[in-house]
Amino acid sequence: VSTSHVQLAAFALGTVGWILCTISMGTVEWRVWHVDNTTIISSGIAWVGIWKVCFISYLHVSPGYKEQFCHKFSVYDSSIPHEIYAAQGLLLIAMFIGLLGLTATILALRNVYMGITQKTLITRFFLVGGFFYIFAGLCILIPVSWNFYSITHNQSIAFPPSYYMPSSPVAQEAGAAIPIGIVAVILLLLSGTFSLSYRFPVTANTIMR
Repeated sequence: VSTSHVQLAAFALGTVGWILCTISMGTVEWRVWHVDNTTIISSGIAWVGIWKVCFISYLHVSPGYKEQFCHKFSVYDSSIPHEIYAAQGLLLIAMFIGLLGLTATILALRNVYMGITQKTLITRFFLVGGFFYIFAGLCILIPVSWNFYSITHNQSIAFPPSYYMPSSPVAQEAGAAIPIGIVAVILLLLSGTFSLSYRFPVTANTIMR
């Protein structure tokens, strides 16, 4: 137990990183667009996420939406940029792989704290968990970096007319999902590094299996 404090910290960091990954994936504020035409986009600000685009409108632009209008992206919308579709797939993979990493770490810690001194089993679980954490972090890093690049270069998106969105904003900035994703990457990479650093203690009473 005394040799696995770092791995316990890795589990805590991995848990927080995985939660932040899911929050980032579900947050619509990936890109914040500032538009000059406020006829429909009343606040002059629209939020472009990886699943949908939303804005505040005082016009009744869609049934069921009196103020906030949201339009979900469709796989048939060829105008949606590749970095958005890549973010959808990679973040889903990251969430699943991160969950596997947490499961592997839990199994390793269970053996440690229950006194089940199976060297091969414990070490393998920590190694597997560490690799899963790192892989999940990289899956988040790619879409976050790609979308941040598009934001800094103020790249436009040719939305279909049904989206009520201009193809280009006056300016755009990173929304809350970007820094949340960055923190998730840092925590998962740290967690993976800590998990991979585990060394099973060698004692005279150790049972090798």
